[in-house]
Amino acid sequence: MKSNLIRIGAGLAAIIVAAPALAQDLTFWSWRQEDRAAYEQFIDTFEAANPGITVKFETFEAANYNTILSTALAGGTGPDVMMVRAYGGLENVAAAGYLEPLSTESVPALADFAAPALAAESMRSDGVVYAVPFASQTQLVIYNKALFDANGLEEPQTWAELEALSQTLKDAGVIPFANGTATAWQNETVTFGLGSSLMGKDFYDGLMSGDADFTDTRFTTALAEVNELAQNYFPDGFIGLDYPSAQQLFSAGMAGMFVGGSYELATFKAQNPDIELGVFAAPAIEADNEKLVALYFDGGYAANAAGANKEASILFLNYLASPEFGQAFADTLSNISTIPGVSFNDPLLAEVNDLNQSSIPYLMLAHFRFGEPSGSVLIQGEMQKLFAGETTPEAIGEALTTGLAAWYEPFQQ
Repeated sequence: MKSNLIRIGAGLAAIIVAAPALAQDLTFWSWRQEDRAAYEQFIDTFEAANPGITVKFETFEAANYNTILSTALAGGTGPDVMMVRAYGGLENVAAAGYLEPLSTESVPALADFAAPALAAESMRSDGVVYAVPFASQTQLVIYNKALFDANGLEEPQTWAELEALSQTLKDAGVIPFANGTATAWQNETVTFGLGSSLMGKDFYDGLMSGDADFTDTRFTTALAEVNELAQNYFPDGFIGLDYPSAQQLFSAGMAGMFVGGSYELATFKAQNPDIELGVFAAPAIEADNEKLVALYFDGGYAANAAGANKEASILFLNYLASPEFGQAFADTLSNISTIPGVSFNDPLLAEVNDLNQSSIPYLMLAHFRFGEPSGSVLIQGEMQKLFAGETTPEAIGEALTTGLAAWYEPFQQ
């Protein structure tokens, strides 16, 4: 680790030498409106170390951010530095030539990032990195420790134990799971937050190699189990319950569990500072089967390829790739920074990081958002129909395989 820091420090020093002559004003765009105060603190730290450079942080509504960003970049009015999505969301912007290619020469710290994190911010066609990865997110089960303790419950080791503890909560007048699926993307969260262990690594590997598709019984059986759990232990009328309402049910202490992402932890603590949270990977059928969380990389920091302040932008990216920033990011935003060497002082965040060591990618986001129809759009719509009793797991497997075959070559064989 020491040699890594020396190399990173040397790279930063080489750039900082030129900093006094820059005297540039950078614009930095993001969809993370809720993180404004934290980013303004991060920017203050950067500006103090780099006199003459100022950074203006601007945020936009998350759902429309990609369109706003692409339109601005195409019109030549885009920011100097920007947060970009990962995977297919990155390719939409990078393929158009809007982002500055990055390397270990321009950002030395990239040499030490994990390969999957870099892959999430790279073009599949050439492997070129276009953004500094900023966070990973984990889909898992979050639970209310006080409600578990009051009912003598422990983290489940098998699917049957998960069902049994859900029944115990229900018998005690507690909603077992707060989740609703009226907000479309929550269907995807529930599917893989609960079903990854049921599907297993062998299924994932077969899907990637082309030896399996979504008609595989490991996938369809997992959907059936998830659906049964939802029907029995989600709130009454859950298919009409939207995401904010589901969050409120959980943070108010009315439900014992919430299937969601590690990004929920800070939100729940903000909504209810007294709530004590725990996390676990939804288990498989047998205790001997590996318990898996679904993992993905959330986005990155990129520079405008046509920006007028490129030198200062690259300098700012080096700061955003530094251990100093990564530690502040983790401590302030309670997120898993992708920067090597960051420690997680929050015990709950450290537990999430430990769970990440047994994971498979969050499937549709990581692999099936690169073409049309999007795997995420397909699974969200199909699972909503399953929860409403309008389709079957087997029919979903067929619909996914047939739909994705339009652009996913392994399914075209």
